[in-house]
Amino acid sequence: MKITRVETFLVPPRWLFCRVETDDGVVGWGEPVVEGRAEVVRAAVDVLAEYLLGKDPARIQDHWQVLSKGGFYRGGPVLSSAVAGLDQALWDIAGKAYGAPVHALLGGPVRERARVYAWVGGDEPSALAEQVAAQVDAGFTAVKMNAAGVTSPLTTPAETAAVVERVAVAREVLGAHRDVAVDFHGRLTPASARRVLPELAPLHPLFAEEPLLPDQAHLLPGLVAASPVPLATGERLYGRADFLPALTAGIAVAQPDLSHAGGITEVLRIAALAETYGALLAPHCPLGPIALAASLQVAWVTPHFLIQEQSRGIHYNKDADLLSYVVDTEPFRFTEGHAHRTDLPGLGVEIDETAVRAADRRGHAWRNPVWRRPDGSFAEW
Repeated sequence: MKITRVETFLVPPRWLFCRVETDDGVVGWGEPVVEGRAEVVRAAVDVLAEYLLGKDPARIQDHWQVLSKGGFYRGGPVLSSAVAGLDQALWDIAGKAYGAPVHALLGGPVRERARVYAWVGGDEPSALAEQVAAQVDAGFTAVKMNAAGVTSPLTTPAETAAVVERVAVAREVLGAHRDVAVDFHGRLTPASARRVLPELAPLHPLFAEEPLLPDQAHLLPGLVAASPVPLATGERLYGRADFLPALTAGIAVAQPDLSHAGGITEVLRIAALAETYGALLAPHCPLGPIALAASLQVAWVTPHFLIQEQSRGIHYNKDADLLSYVVDTEPFRFTEGHAHRTDLPGLGVEIDETAVRAADRRGHAWRNPVWRRPDGSFAEW
């Protein structure tokens, strides 16, 4: 079996899909994307595809080495995301060729279902009670929300109180037997994070995500020591070496993204590394169905898996949603707050190629917002 064609599709709301075709008709799908830079990753996939054409798709480990390390310059979000999508597609092909789900090729499942959470509140949280209640009614047992929008370099008493109040609203609706996770999105300075996190502790968040920017990993040990709330990070880390400082600092939850951190092949290594540091795995995935399908294949085989992010109804999804490009929605039917394992071959998702090609003709040019503080200075989004 040889790879004969690699195609990419820029599909709304903000995703990039890739399709890898073989000479015997087996097709694999992947999701290589950096949100807001999809066109750049598309170009990187085109360059990497030059190597893959004519190759045996089953040599996934070898292809990962060459795609990741074959160029003198390596790493970073664009290259790692391009490799991630191609890696997903190769695993999809392998499963389909063997007539088995990817989790079977990875050693078999350790669980029958995986807990998932839903997003509420948007970029600048509002109307939380109604949104949390709607997710509870939909059967979810956990939600995640942004802690705040634009914040001062040092949070004011009012800003700190507002963060606590938002989480308190969610906790009131959720009760004591459901969970709320709080995403800081790197919007707080280290000093503000040290100020806010202890105030949240009585509300028992599942975890606090990205309390610091990824380039401030050297400050994580002090924040871990000061925080009574479990800390999580990883969506902007792209390989094992990137995760090592965070894990040695003592984070509680590692959050690699299957479309950014080198795909299934590298995330499995990140997961093994996290396990040696006692960190749980909660893959980041505010993306499309292929990324989620790949994430779930990892969830099925990872003993220290905690919870899975998914994007159905997320505020970024305009003009299309999680199920817009799939033929069979059953793999993404969540009951009692869980996704349920299937034995469908490959990644376990059947992509509607007609819908994808039509969407690509429309394309998208999604960009994340650029925020500024009242004085006109740049603020982290």
